[in-house]
Amino acid sequence: MAYSIDLSGRVALVTGASGGLGAQFARTLSRAGAAVVLASRRLDKLKELRAQIEAEGGAAHVVELDVTHHASIKSAVAHAETEVGPIDILVNNSGVSTTQRIQDVAEADYDSIFDTNVKGAFFVAQEVGKRMLARAKGVAPGTYAGGRIINIASMAGLRVLPQIGVYCMSKAAVVQMTRAMALEWGKFGINVNAICPGYIDTEINHQHWETEQGKKLVQLLPRKRIGKPEDLDALLVMLASGESHFVNGAVIAADDGFGA
Repeated sequence: MAYSIDLSGRVALVTGASGGLGAQFARTLSRAGAAVVLASRRLDKLKELRAQIEAEGGAAHVVELDVTHHASIKSAVAHAETEVGPIDILVNNSGVSTTQRIQDVAEADYDSIFDTNVKGAFFVAQEVGKRMLARAKGVAPGTYAGGRIINIASMAGLRVLPQIGVYCMSKAAVVQMTRAMALEWGKFGINVNAICPGYIDTEINHQHWETEQGKKLVQLLPRKRIGKPEDLDALLVMLASGESHFVNGAVIAADDGFGA
């Protein structure tokens, strides 16, 4: 018997949707039936992705979002719910990193990473979560009480890696943030989980895997390979669905065994 998950009637907000994993997450949720709201600072890229999704028969909308500015977060979420409807699914994906030794990290580098990966992720989830809570308590309109929040952490939040120490610290914070939100919001039907991807080949890092350093890194991996964005599709859709109602506060490594 075939098994399928249908997200028809659900609205999903994907941050950092202008490229990489965010764009793949948006396409995947759309193919599962959700109406997707694409959020990022790069509106030109979002509009290109919207056209791709609409060409496949999906529904996509674009909102400008800078997660490092609280006013931008509140405006983007309000705009999304006004234009599309209550947000049922949040994929909290925006993130940045630098490659440098600990002793070379400047205050500006540290602030940039934590402002995006931790503070930004927290306040996006908080803004969406408050609206989900209001619906769950019956004080705001909406046909679906509860929600799904999927924070995109990293295997670097579970295992420290060289020359990205501050990034590792920030993603470890996202892991604990996920657990804290799951604990407080679970009784309202809001499930909060985290995906910790391993090394994934995207347009952002594609050239790196052809370099000598990149090839050496691949040889250190358990199965001498890196992942593809679509390798996360099934996990994402499951966590976004009603079928995941018993999965809350989970921190799931999708790293091909690298962190084992």
